[in-house]
Amino acid sequence: MKAFIFDMDGVIINSEPLHFAVEAELAKENGIILKEGELESYVGTRADEMWSSLKAAHQADFDVDTLLKEANEKKLAYLHDANMEPIDGIRELLEQLKEKGYKIGLGSSSTVAFIDAVLTAFSIKDQFDVVLSGEQVAKGKPAPDIYLAVADRLGVSPQHCTVLEDAAHGVQAGKEAGMTVIGYVNPYSGNQDLSKADLRIEDIAAITI
Repeated sequence: MKAFIFDMDGVIINSEPLHFAVEAELAKENGIILKEGELESYVGTRADEMWSSLKAAHQADFDVDTLLKEANEKKLAYLHDANMEPIDGIRELLEQLKEKGYKIGLGSSSTVAFIDAVLTAFSIKDQFDVVLSGEQVAKGKPAPDIYLAVADRLGVSPQHCTVLEDAAHGVQAGKEAGMTVIGYVNPYSGNQDLSKADLRIEDIAAITI
């Protein structure tokens, strides 16, 4: 391993409940009656792709770009008010990786604004050599684009990268990129199939560098 790449939501921050709350609220406002577990099936994907899919599936009538803007504003407001902390073990893992000289990247499906807000709130932005949002690549997870782009910017071959993910779509993206994938079983991320991961953990502290 030469580089370690983090997902963000559900890995660095327990933000999936925040996303679920905002998305359920906006879905209801726009006439979408969600099935049980429907939002969970989109965990790890890009918001624009999720809303486009929901719009088609439910034959709803709303402008995706307008909804995305509203969702992002609500999520940023919730984040500001929540006073959240990183998931246990994340700060220590980042310190270990830095001390041992590994390159560190982040590839998240969240917006640039939300990623920046989280990393700034936790004062860990400078720990990452490369930070990329799903907005900055052609296809979101489960396509491998974001992880391949992070590896390219880090200057490390995909086979020398390890990815930390909590979502089935993210695990698939990492594996399709040709990387080693650690699946973090996070109960806040809903029912996620992490069976394709090379290793599954229930505690970030279980990762030894």
